[in-house]
Amino acid sequence: MKQNNITKRNTAGMTLIEITLVIAVLLGLISVLFIGVKAYKKGSDRGKCILNVSTVQKAVRSHQNLYELDEGDDLAQGAIAGTGKMLEVVPGCPTKDNTYTYLSVVPDTGAQYVTCNNEQATDHNPANTNGW
Repeated sequence: MKQNNITKRNTAGMTLIEITLVIAVLLGLISVLFIGVKAYKKGSDRGKCILNVSTVQKAVRSHQNLYELDEGDDLAQGAIAGTGKMLEVVPGCPTKDNTYTYLSVVPDTGAQYVTCNNEQATDHNPANTNGW
């Protein structure tokens, strides 16, 4: 009887095309992840900015009530922010190189005392300030 010496090849590995395809899919998923993180950071910065505006507004109202000020009375930023005052630190917009603009008087009910100067993101200022 004749013996056949031909052995079967092991085909359990991946071809170069399959490896390239897997890498391409992974790179696509990673790029989607980075886009999502950027959008999350933008939304987070917006939320923090609106929260800062709200906090300053509440500090202004507390200062107004504590010192019995009327709407339209003079109110400097230094009167509400600083060590031992309504706000310990002066808040700032979380996005780079953006600041807040403060009024010089106690605002009317529903009006903002502080606004964000972020020109690229106009949504940093709250849409509704009723009850502030």
